[in-house]
Amino acid sequence: MERRATRRLQLKLPMTVRWTNQSGSREAQAESEDITSRGVYFFLPTEIENGSSVELVIVMPPITLAEPVRVRFQGRVRRTEPREMGRVGVVAEFERYQFLREDEKL
Repeated sequence: MERRATRRLQLKLPMTVRWTNQSGSREAQAESEDITSRGVYFFLPTEIENGSSVELVIVMPPITLAEPVRVRFQGRVRRTEPREMGRVGVVAEFERYQFLREDEKL
């Protein structure tokens, strides 16, 4: 029985993930597994601590004939799950977001 309040969409969207830990700032390219209005699930090649602050830049597909849209999300890691081949499943909850203009630097 599904207990989640929001519907999960199984979308593979390209994303850049940035976070800071004890060894400094890190960045990785990833792809979403599923996404909701409240958060996203994805895989990283390395560990990240629960509660860590993360910045995600997700490239949303074009809805009309326009260009793809980049959205910057600020959030927190809610849960991690070690997976096969050194990958870590990450659930990040969104706290705020900002649409990025095409010419805006990351």
